[in-house]
Amino acid sequence: MADSSCPGPSDASHHEVEGGPTPSLADWKERGDIDRFSRWPTFEEHLVDSRESQFHGPDRSELERYFILDGLTLIWNSVFSGAKVGINNILLTVLGFVVGLSLSFRGSTAYERWADGRKYWAQLVQTSRNLARLIWVHINERAGEHGKVDLLRKLSAINLILAFAVALKHKLRFEPDVAYEDLAGLIGHLDTFAYQAHSREVLEPPAKTRWKAVGEYLGISFAKSNPRKLVKRAKKPLGHLPLEIINHLSAYIHSCVENDTLSPAQYQGQAMTLISTLTEILTGTERVLDTPLPAAYSIAISQIAWIYVMLLPFQLYSFLHWVTIPASTVAAYIIIGLLAIGSEIENPFGEDVNDLPLTTYCRQIAKELDIITATPPPNVDDFMVRPENLVLFPLSQDGYPVWRERTKEDIHAALYTKVVASPSRKFTMEGDELNTPSMTTSWSTATRGVC
Repeated sequence: MADSSCPGPSDASHHEVEGGPTPSLADWKERGDIDRFSRWPTFEEHLVDSRESQFHGPDRSELERYFILDGLTLIWNSVFSGAKVGINNILLTVLGFVVGLSLSFRGSTAYERWADGRKYWAQLVQTSRNLARLIWVHINERAGEHGKVDLLRKLSAINLILAFAVALKHKLRFEPDVAYEDLAGLIGHLDTFAYQAHSREVLEPPAKTRWKAVGEYLGISFAKSNPRKLVKRAKKPLGHLPLEIINHLSAYIHSCVENDTLSPAQYQGQAMTLISTLTEILTGTERVLDTPLPAAYSIAISQIAWIYVMLLPFQLYSFLHWVTIPASTVAAYIIIGLLAIGSEIENPFGEDVNDLPLTTYCRQIAKELDIITATPPPNVDDFMVRPENLVLFPLSQDGYPVWRERTKEDIHAALYTKVVASPSRKFTMEGDELNTPSMTTSWSTATRGVC
């Protein structure tokens, strides 16, 4: 299949890639292209530092510089120049209202994208459960050697459900290869474009340059890595791995219909509906990923917030004097922090603290699929007729075999008694054990002549 060595879990090491050249004016003009990556700052991105704080708000070094600059400005104007730096605080009211609306809009739109991402992954968990249950229970296993083949195919199809979730996670993070530890063993047998395009260079990119490392540490936007760089460096077509997995699942359902192992039409319709839901989830997550806040809004909101923060000390000085320095710093932390939060959660599919735990969701799906396949499909003739099946619990402690020997009239009379009996006669629970003696005594009178 692939020209290079066969990908495997051992190839799954991840490293950050080297930064590109300084962006030109063309980068700025193409900022709205979802396939392009812009390093031009919008005045709040450089304040988001994923290494400094679990809060992921404004960088402390930026606030320290703001604090020092604010203090030096007031000292110079008040002590050395003697100029009055205080201005009318009417701008506090006018700009404050605009800043509040801007931050509210920025935060609400970013959270909406975050919530949409969570909704789609919750829908993926639900669809995975339903599709795996339908495959495991409703697709029949034929007799003889064909039954073993049917069982192995059912397991393979359920593994493809997990493969779709894992492949979707990597696609949303712009990780185009297939040799990741949690993915290689699930799709190695599939003929996919990504498998044929496997390259160790993608998994082991060059180390970061000193300039890039320093720039990222300082939070300089021009030093940020393009998250799509691995995709753009591919020398062969990468295809669309999640979509290709859906194609294989659809082909499996078609084969089950052809060999009559999935014969009822309603089950066939449910299976195709669930596979269509996987496509809807794929499209929805791509919409969230590829539809950021328009650059005009992002830049305008950032500029409004920064203008307000820079003018704030001059409006407070006439009232607070030297207290203006800490007061302005606290206000700047709050305002710029709210602004940075919007930028931080705008893409909920990354690996930062505030992003969705996609790996956890994939592990949850894997665990639940293992639970579904841990035992053969339940046999109704087995679990229904067991003596432990207390069909009229808590009215009666008799199991299914006892009630099987009674008439339908007795059963209906007992069901009526469950409704009309006094609530005080209902059984009680003590810890994890049934208080069966009191229950038997209290119900004996209510069910006398019936049970």
